[in-house]
Amino acid sequence: MKIGNLNIEGHTVLAPLAGITSLPFRRIVKRCGCSLVCSEMVSVKGLLYNSEKTFSLLQSDPEERPLSVQIFGSEPCEMAKAAAFIERQGMADIIDINFGCSVKKVVKTGAGVALMQNIANAEDILRAVREVISIPLTIKIRSGRDSSGTDAFRIAQMAQKCGVDAITFHPRTASQGFRGKADWTLIERLKPHLSIPLVGNGDIVSALDGAKMINQTGCDAVMVGRAALSNPFILSDIESLLAQNTDIADADRLSGKDSPVNSSKSLNESISGQYCKTRSSDEIFSVMKELLSDSVEYFGEATACKMMRSRLVWFVKGWPGCSTFRRDLSNIESMSQAIRLINEYQNSFSR
Repeated sequence: MKIGNLNIEGHTVLAPLAGITSLPFRRIVKRCGCSLVCSEMVSVKGLLYNSEKTFSLLQSDPEERPLSVQIFGSEPCEMAKAAAFIERQGMADIIDINFGCSVKKVVKTGAGVALMQNIANAEDILRAVREVISIPLTIKIRSGRDSSGTDAFRIAQMAQKCGVDAITFHPRTASQGFRGKADWTLIERLKPHLSIPLVGNGDIVSALDGAKMINQTGCDAVMVGRAALSNPFILSDIESLLAQNTDIADADRLSGKDSPVNSSKSLNESISGQYCKTRSSDEIFSVMKELLSDSVEYFGEATACKMMRSRLVWFVKGWPGCSTFRRDLSNIESMSQAIRLINEYQNSFSR
C-alpha cells in the first residue's frame, strides 16, 4: 500500500487509542508485526500552547517508524501551524486528522466527528494543512449523523479533492460510539469512489475478521484497536491469513460471510489458528515483560506500575488463574514486584 509517497509494507494499522497507544505500546505492537502505528490523539491547542503533556505524546523512536500522528482541532490556521511544526520537527511520517472522535469534550469544540457536520470548515482545514506539509495527509472518519453513510461519502470525496492521501473509515454513526455493529457494507460501497487507499476499521476481534474485511470490502488495509490490547500479534496474524486467500474464502463460508459478528469468536480463533503461528505462553509473557520494562523507562517506575496494574492482565485475558493474577497486580508499586508476580504466574503453566 502506498500512502502519498510513503510505501507501507503490509495491510495493518494500529488505531490511535487515547491513554493506550503511547510509545511503549506502539513499540510492542510494531515488534509483533504491525505495518503502521498511530499515536494517541494530539490536541492542536495543547501543542500550540506548549503543553508538556501534549508534547510527551509526540515522543517517538526509529524502531516504530513509519509513524502516523493524529491531531484534532477545529481552526484551519491552528491545524496548519501544528501540522507544519510536527513535520518540521521530524515527529511523524504521516499527519492524520481526526474526523471520528465522538467524545463530548472534543465534539463541543467543533473537532472530531463535529467536522463531518461542518463540511465547509472541514474543507478549509484540509486545504490549509495540505498547503503547508509535504508528508502524507490522511483522515479518519465515521458514518456520520446516521447509518446511511451519506456524510462519510461526502467528506471522503471532498477530502480526496483536497489532496488527502488516504482515508480510514469506521462505519459507525457519531451517536453509536463503540456500540452496535460496524456496517462493513459502507466500506465496500465507498471504495469504488476513491482513487486513494481506504483503510477499514470496526469489529475486528480476530485475525480472521481482519482478513475477511479486506476480502469482503476491497479496502486496502485494516485498522485494529481494542483487539490489539489483548493480542498484539493479531496484526501479523492478519497478514498471514491474507497470504492464504483461498483458505479465507473457505473460512467465510464456514463462519458467515455477511457480518463478522455472525461468526462466533471461538470459531474465528479456531480457523485463524489453523493458518497462523501458534504463540507459546512464554512468548506472551515475554511481551508482557517488555511492555512493563519499556513503560517504566518511559513513564517512570511509579506511574508505569499504576498503569500496569490493569494493563498487564490484557495479555492473559481468559487464561486459567487470570482473576487471581489480576487481583495480585492491582497493588504493584515496583517493577521488581511486578516481575515476581509475572514469573509466578508464568511458572504455574509449566507445573
